[in-house]
Amino acid sequence: MGQAEPATESSWQTPPTPGWPALRGLMPANVRIGSAVDGKLLATDERYRSELAAQFNAVTAENAMKWVNLEPSPGVYDWSESDQVVKFAQANGQAVYGHTLLWHSSVPAWVSESWPRERIRELLRQHITTVVSRYRGKIWAWDVVNEVLAEDGSLRDSLWLRKLGPGYIADAFRWAHEADPDARLFINDYGTEGRGRKANGLLRLVRELRMAGVPVHGVGFQSHLRWDRAPEDATGNLRRFAALGVSVAITELDVRIQLPVDAEKLLDQALLYQHMLKACLAVSTCESVTLWGFTDTSSWISSHYPGFGAACVFDSDIRPKPAHEALVQELTSRRGTPPG
Repeated sequence: MGQAEPATESSWQTPPTPGWPALRGLMPANVRIGSAVDGKLLATDERYRSELAAQFNAVTAENAMKWVNLEPSPGVYDWSESDQVVKFAQANGQAVYGHTLLWHSSVPAWVSESWPRERIRELLRQHITTVVSRYRGKIWAWDVVNEVLAEDGSLRDSLWLRKLGPGYIADAFRWAHEADPDARLFINDYGTEGRGRKANGLLRLVRELRMAGVPVHGVGFQSHLRWDRAPEDATGNLRRFAALGVSVAITELDVRIQLPVDAEKLLDQALLYQHMLKACLAVSTCESVTLWGFTDTSSWISSHYPGFGAACVFDSDIRPKPAHEALVQELTSRRGTPPG
């Protein structure tokens, strides 16, 4: 795929791409459709920017807002890439979903577990307050805590749990809410989109936090799926979270395929994408569906799952795959209009 010259701020506003339906124009008015954003492609590739603007009315910074990237040295923040995402979104009428304030895999190397408890707690408070305050009014929702559960549904063993105890989760939500009272605050995890032990643990945790008055507004279900394995009762699972009084969102949807790719696998992939969209839209509190990258060019799958790939709804040439068509079909059928 050819690379364009680096974008200037004046070129952020990008015209729609003709030729196939845009998902953002088909979604229900109360539900956003989003994509994770690759910062390098956003800065350098015009075709990528054009399709990102045309297809989605929400964006999530894939890596730019993670702590390890924002604060590489103590007290020294690098806002360049995260600001770039926000500016692009503002220029193209897109909401920004912030990802993520606290994640065990994104702790800067200069943070030491040997530090006293109060020093670590204050460091965490300062980080959350600094980041949320910078983007107050510009980011509609945050993943406040990310992947805090182990596979059995118990709290994950992490620096934060060891040093601060389980109360760090509630503290993080309260600090984020103080910094931006209007932002929607989510807890986000993987392997919870279908019924199972981990989903049960997340349900218990959200119920406990809500009963304690913690401002948990929504639950994010990452949904990194295999083409041949559908989650167990995704719709029913999302509905039981909604019954707690929270919003639900599909936050990181992709469907990886075991290579080599063939037509049958692409069809199975398409049906699973459609299944997850349908599951969220069947829940009254569904707020957004976000794809974890929309083109195979920027997908993280090949580097983390050897032998798998082709996980997105557009191919590496930024052309729609059957999965994109399946999403269009699902949305147009709900609108009562023919696709295309």
